[in-house]
Amino acid sequence: MAPSRLLLIAPWLPKLSETFVYREVLGLRALGVEVLTASVHDPGDQWQEPALRQLAEQAIPVYGSGPLALLAAALTEALRRPRRTLSTLALALGDAWGARELRPLARLKILWQCLGGLALANRLRGREPDHLHAQFAHVATTIAMYAARQMDLGFSFSGHAADLFRDASLLEKKLKRADFVRCISHWHRAFYQSLVPRPDQDYPVVRCGVPLDGPQRQPGRPLNAPPLLLGVGRLVPKKGFDLLIRAVAEVRATGQECRCRILGDGPEAAALQALVTQLGLTGVVELAGARDNPEILATLPRADLFVLPCRTDAAGDKDGIPVVLMEAMACGLCCVSGDLDTIRELIQDDENGFLVPAEDVQVLAQRILRLLQDPDLREGAARRGQAWVRQEFGLEPNLRRFQQALLLASPRPLSSPSP
Repeated sequence: MAPSRLLLIAPWLPKLSETFVYREVLGLRALGVEVLTASVHDPGDQWQEPALRQLAEQAIPVYGSGPLALLAAALTEALRRPRRTLSTLALALGDAWGARELRPLARLKILWQCLGGLALANRLRGREPDHLHAQFAHVATTIAMYAARQMDLGFSFSGHAADLFRDASLLEKKLKRADFVRCISHWHRAFYQSLVPRPDQDYPVVRCGVPLDGPQRQPGRPLNAPPLLLGVGRLVPKKGFDLLIRAVAEVRATGQECRCRILGDGPEAAALQALVTQLGLTGVVELAGARDNPEILATLPRADLFVLPCRTDAAGDKDGIPVVLMEAMACGLCCVSGDLDTIRELIQDDENGFLVPAEDVQVLAQRILRLLQDPDLREGAARRGQAWVRQEFGLEPNLRRFQQALLLASPRPLSSPSP
């Protein structure tokens, strides 16, 4: 039986760069599902859109209320349900002690996250959900796992990128204990199966869907003068924006004019701006800063190519399937991305988009140059890419898949958790 009330927890809810999280909450509510929300960290009060401002105000805080308030809520939960709390704490102690892959500080964090789970359970009393679902497999899922244990409920989670590769913690235990694990790609399902084999029903593929009714690019329209390359994402190494900037220099060196606009913010902003200056691309490459999703959706159709040369970074982090790639394809824009195994489910090279080898600026520049000079190639890939996203990555059909996963989940209360 599907839960009548769902609690969805995320690290920040809402967060500007995680459109798929708040879209899912709003979409499920539109379908009639009662969704409570919790945010590990304070989402802030900068929201202009009324729906997002309301989400931020309504989200149950975990860490955002401050450490003293968290401890007070956890203590209240312990006093009201001492035996259950001792059992939950014992589970967390065993998890932290047995996590040999984690450093001592990370093990201590597991215990703090358990206290966060106790505090969340206490704050949910009186409006108890029937099921907990966490977005991102690290901190939010750890908190959800212990809160579910405390409340004798089932839980599930969605893994994405850094939470699985760079910042993973207790992943195998979570895979064993969850009612189900929502897989955003078939690649993710195979990855989970390699760690903890379970029936495919327990690893349902539910994409991070995108709305299909946004602004659309006019098919066959002439290129801008000069042509505009667009990239969107956090300014972090795995997005490959340094490769894009270098490729722009290579393209211009052939005599082909172009300009580039990059939307996003992050720790690499200063280094990328220095690279723009070093390569003499001031006025050609614009680092335009972060933008909200409505502005991004409005900007996409005005570009000529969308370029996101993703790579695996030095820490082993890499993208899952970037939502903005789906959005770009959905609006009818031709896309070029890095050749990651996760992205191949979205883009089939030379069919509905184009993939380039990681770190290869020369190949990236050659691909951009060819697409700017071959309208049939560019338009054909854009048309097929749009059709594929509409078929597989639309928001509403994936919300229905998520509802079905909740319906089919075999409840497995954590009273006797898997090891």
